Amino acid sequence: MPKLFNVKKYLRMDKMPHIWCPGCGNGMVMSAFLRAVDTLQLNPDKVVVISGIGCSSRITGYLDFNTLHTTHGRPLAFATGIKLANPALEVIVITGDGDATAIGGNHFLHTCRRNVNITLIVINNRIYGMTGGQYSPLTPKGENAATAPYGNIEPELDMCKVAEAAGATLVARGGTSQPVLLEDLIIKAIENRGFSLVEVLSQCPVYYGRLNKKGNVVEMLKWQKENTVSVKDVNKLAPGALKGKVLTGVLAAHYRPEYTEEYEKIIKIAQGK
Repeated sequence: MPKLFNVKKYLRMDKMPHIWCPGCGNGMVMSAFLRAVDTLQLNPDKVVVISGIGCSSRITGYLDFNTLHTTHGRPLAFATGIKLANPALEVIVITGDGDATAIGGNHFLHTCRRNVNITLIVINNRIYGMTGGQYSPLTPKGENAATAPYGNIEPELDMCKVAEAAGATLVARGGTSQPVLLEDLIIKAIENRGFSLVEVLSQCPVYYGRLNKKGNVVEMLKWQKENTVSVKDVNKLAPGALKGKVLTGVLAAHYRPEYTEEYEKIIKIAQGK
């Protein structure tokens, strides 16, 4: 069970109630993030949380940290600037699948490549929620959306594989159906000295669920739990059992020099030190 803690000390209570639809997974992700912050005992004055545009990006408005609600697809660019200006800050970006991988795709690639010490939490509800249910790069092929009423013909992007190939030093995937695992993955991501991605499988019952007849919130969470497999259990499965399943857990982890630390070396060289 998720641990109990005083969530109100991390929230701007004057911004409540939130605007999310009933059954949305965004609040579940925000809760897991706050449990991670509480477990790590991070100083709120040293934490910066940045978002772009979308349902999930409204999270920054509810958090009582240093926060920025930025332009569409650009939160990683803002985050990189903040981290370079003050490397001592804990910089976290929370955003959605469309914001991160569509208009923000180029920033995503190059932040991975640079290995800036930023944690990126992408809430993947497989659709654009705030703007009316259009399909995103993470919408599965064949699924319906407002802009794909006869089924999406584009293949789904695996952003975790892209992040690993582009140079991220920690890549993980969790889901709202497993909140304890999600908290643990966020902790690992924040502790990693380099760029970390946590993709979070989440439910959107109002758009994705309704348009694709996925049932109610409970049924969507049940589907998620039944169709995910931990990387720790892969070797226990029979051949072919992974077909159609989504892997969760830490998918890739390795060390390489972090960008702001390398940049500090260049500054010292330029100063003749």
